[in-house]
Amino acid sequence: MAALPQGDIRLLDSPAARDLLQSRIPARLAFVWPDGTPRIVATWFHWTGSEIVMATYTGGPHIRHPAARVAALRRNPAVALTVDTETTPPAVLTIRGHARVEDVRGLAPEYVAAAHRYLGDAAAEMIAQMDRPGTTQARIVVRPAWVGLLDFTTRLPSPLGGVLDPA
Repeated sequence: MAALPQGDIRLLDSPAARDLLQSRIPARLAFVWPDGTPRIVATWFHWTGSEIVMATYTGGPHIRHPAARVAALRRNPAVALTVDTETTPPAVLTIRGHARVEDVRGLAPEYVAAAHRYLGDAAAEMIAQMDRPGTTQARIVVRPAWVGLLDFTTRLPSPLGGVLDPA
């Protein structure tokens, strides 16, 4: 994989990227707030094999207010997200693209899948509590347009930008 340049979406097929996309590490989603400033939110995600899908609540009996990021993403869909480890050596997957927001009645299937991945056996109880009549979510879908990957073993950051091949 070291031969692939930063930005190449084929990096998603590498073992390091696949491990991160299947991990329990939340994605950090960066987007532009209506006042033009950047915002970042940690969020559960589900990788479909071609898209990153995140869901957030927009209404329901247990929801105090809809997630504010939904309006911001509809206004400006440009996003970046990262999934990265805290281990040594670190592994960092960065994705850029545009978010598509879809309204969902009930819970988005990808949210349910992510809950099972992140919570394990505790997911069923949480899903049962949240899946009530009137619950709505926004399904936030990002198809990667640019992918960066560093694993600090086979793909190192270059001091001149890009990736340094350690071989």
